[in-house]
Amino acid sequence: MKKIIVLGSGLVGSVMANDLAKKYEVTSVDISTKNLEKIQSEKINKLCADVSEKDVLENLIKNFDLVVGALPGFMGYNIMKRVIEAKKNIVDISFYSEDPFDLDKIAKENNVVAIMDCGVAPGMGNIIFGHHNKTMNITDYECLVGGLPKKREWPFEYQAVFSPIDVIEEYIRPARYVQNAQLVTKEALSDTELVNFKNIGTLESWNSDGLRTLIKTMNHVPNMIEKTLRYPGCIEYLKVLRACGYFSYEPIEINGNKIRPIDLTSKLLFPMWEMKQGDQDYTVMRIKISGDENGKQVCYTYNLLDKYQDKTISMARTTGYTCTAVANLVIEGKYDKKGISPPEFLGEHFNEVNKYLGDRNVIYNIQKQELKNK
Repeated sequence: MKKIIVLGSGLVGSVMANDLAKKYEVTSVDISTKNLEKIQSEKINKLCADVSEKDVLENLIKNFDLVVGALPGFMGYNIMKRVIEAKKNIVDISFYSEDPFDLDKIAKENNVVAIMDCGVAPGMGNIIFGHHNKTMNITDYECLVGGLPKKREWPFEYQAVFSPIDVIEEYIRPARYVQNAQLVTKEALSDTELVNFKNIGTLESWNSDGLRTLIKTMNHVPNMIEKTLRYPGCIEYLKVLRACGYFSYEPIEINGNKIRPIDLTSKLLFPMWEMKQGDQDYTVMRIKISGDENGKQVCYTYNLLDKYQDKTISMARTTGYTCTAVANLVIEGKYDKKGISPPEFLGEHFNEVNKYLGDRNVIYNIQKQELKNK
């Protein structure tokens, strides 16, 4: 039986470990014993270790066929680099800010398959994009996506599945999108719009930096944008916190001690945002892809409304199962492209990934509409 090691056992990492353990020998690693307790399956080996230590990481992964990364974004790039240097294939979901293609050369030199951003968005959205890029001349891509708590509590009406600093990064990292073949950069939380979604109601969208690798790999597409979704009103509170400096990484001195405001903010906000026992959530995503297909102007719309089920958080399901679907492709040798692969490179495997998700009741409803020729 092939062996997989999952780095990180938070809400998403634990779901991935449980899913992979149905077919493979799985070991889950986390620095937190509390996180490791989230692992349900008795078949999974659990190890408490600090994988930020280079020697510890190398020793842990040396006997495994595949590494799956589910660590906070601030750790993601360096961990991926060290896994590649150890000549191990890796599929990763961490939302790190560094350019992944800086690792492409060493991944190829070490004969490693390294897939990053393999969640829901970025992740499944990219796979859908790559799928249509093979059969269409795409002119427009729009992705609206968000994770929302079922229970709406003032003031933020939000709960976090990922590490709090990773969430805050979405609120401060400049948002890039492509308009008329030109790269546009705006501040995060800009260009808010109210959008109606069936069975959910009105949500608020805003610019976030979710396109990531698509800006480089799909630079022939003239219009591309991703926007994040929240309940209306949440964004104004976040803008106030940002404007007051609460998201700053620059240390300030208080009573002789230097602290980063973002560390204090995340410490204060996480108890408010944390998913607690019994809490439920939704994942909402709408993707529209338009362009020329066989001489006709068409628009494909993908709608996802996933809910908490099987005692599992929706965002963990939609993110985690996309990653485990791809992990299966890699460990079974169905995807073996050496070097760094963003998920859009897996477009030809869309049907397999979509079936894998469907088998776990993560359903993308697909509609095709013919448009009038311009």
